[in-house]
Amino acid sequence: MTESNNNDKSQIDQEIEELEEVYETDYQLGQDNVRWLGLDLHNPVFVVSATLILLFVLLSLINPEAANENLTAVRVWIGETFDWLFLSAGNFFVLFCLLLIFLPYGKIRIGGEDAKPDFSILSWFAMLFAAGMGIGLMFWSVAEPVGYFTEWFGTPLDVGGDDATAALGATMYHWGLHPWAVYGVVALGLAFFTYNKGLPLTIRSVFYPLLGDRVWGPFGHVIDTLAVLATLFGLVTSLGLGAQQAAGGIEFLFGISSGLATQIIIISGVTAIALISVLRGIHGGVRVLSNINMVLAVFLLAFVMIAGGLVAFFSNFGTAVAGYAQYMLPLSNPVGREDDVFYHGWTIFFWAWWISWSPFVGMFIARVSRGRTVRQFLTAVLIVPVVVTTIWMSAFGGSGIDQVKGQIGQLADGIGDSSLALFQMLENLPFTTITSALAVILVLVFFITSSDSGSLVIDSITSGGKIDAPVSQRVFWVIIEGLLAAVMLTIGGAASLQALQAGAVSAGLPFTIILLLICVSLFKGLAHEKRLLELQAR
Repeated sequence: MTESNNNDKSQIDQEIEELEEVYETDYQLGQDNVRWLGLDLHNPVFVVSATLILLFVLLSLINPEAANENLTAVRVWIGETFDWLFLSAGNFFVLFCLLLIFLPYGKIRIGGEDAKPDFSILSWFAMLFAAGMGIGLMFWSVAEPVGYFTEWFGTPLDVGGDDATAALGATMYHWGLHPWAVYGVVALGLAFFTYNKGLPLTIRSVFYPLLGDRVWGPFGHVIDTLAVLATLFGLVTSLGLGAQQAAGGIEFLFGISSGLATQIIIISGVTAIALISVLRGIHGGVRVLSNINMVLAVFLLAFVMIAGGLVAFFSNFGTAVAGYAQYMLPLSNPVGREDDVFYHGWTIFFWAWWISWSPFVGMFIARVSRGRTVRQFLTAVLIVPVVVTTIWMSAFGGSGIDQVKGQIGQLADGIGDSSLALFQMLENLPFTTITSALAVILVLVFFITSSDSGSLVIDSITSGGKIDAPVSQRVFWVIIEGLLAAVMLTIGGAASLQALQAGAVSAGLPFTIILLLICVSLFKGLAHEKRLLELQAR
């Protein structure tokens, strides 16, 4: 009996050793890096990414009209050719995340069995939300539902306007489970392979189960370069929207023109403040600003709920939940769609935006999520933000729709300028000047946290996965983000929103394929970890 037990133990030890060898690699952080003037740059990811972005900026400024036309043409072609891919992939990501929550893999702890969380639950939620939705929720919370309700943005499934259930349900479809599933896939992949398998914090590491040591070569360079480009354009879309909305709020409050000059001044000022946040680091910068933003956002949300009427809010909340439940599956169908304006103009844009935004949000969430189990992680990333978003959209979008129904204020005439919709809704509530000023501050702080967090993520990728690269490199990327946002607004002119959307869609297409492959690789990695833990527990 003893000999049999010894044989079993020997076999277990041998299998454990073989499993542990799977993730053994000779790759060392920074071995491919170029150290120059105090910088620590990954070659060739940094060089190629920076060169492509600077070349895009230069060519766009030389001929902005041609740049805008080409971006628009690419967006139309991608939307008409790959609409099925975006929609099908989004559905798959939701199902994949839900599957992991309920499978035994959910018990696996990020960072190992003894890992402890680095942040409190409250700070963690605040950073998740500020990074994942911030500016977008401020910009679209009134404009989108009111735009569908008044038919200014087309209507979902061609159901016709004046349907609050369809308007709020379609809005929740764009801001609910699907975007957070996209974020969850990337974030979990990065966190797991970094903290459990000891690989660098960079997108290529997630592909180790599929490519092995080849991820440190040309395949990995391409993956990381695409991640940088997708992150930049997804981030710039949000920064451009934030600049537009902040400029619109300033015009609303002070009568100062919200034109391009004001938007570029805002971008310059916010970029300067983001540089200070960069110098303070993630604990003294992003965490502090995210907590401040959460307090301000909760205050503004509570005000709108109360000022717009609690009975009306709860009614709109019920409408949003019912609409989401009613329209989620029909809107997820990629076949036989006839609502072309809504489908291509909005759903495909949002899906591409979330996908292009996912390396940034995913890596940032991974950085702050050590110590959570897979089940805790995905439940928090997938469920909690959806509940908060439903409350937010019900309060802001619901109030906007109620004002349209009552023929109150400028929203009754439709959405003339999306960046002004929030302020036009607040105009019909008490303390307009105070709440509008608070909204502008919220947009600006979201802008700062997005820029700061984005620079941290891009710097990590372009330094070979390091989390302690020289601050000067993050300064470089903060400046590049601000510059690119200004350029996108410039080449778009009066149609700057379309230019921002085109950039996001163009960057999102190649990264959709990468995300699908990440799911396969992550599943293999979790299966490996589960087997290893089972053997170690014997």
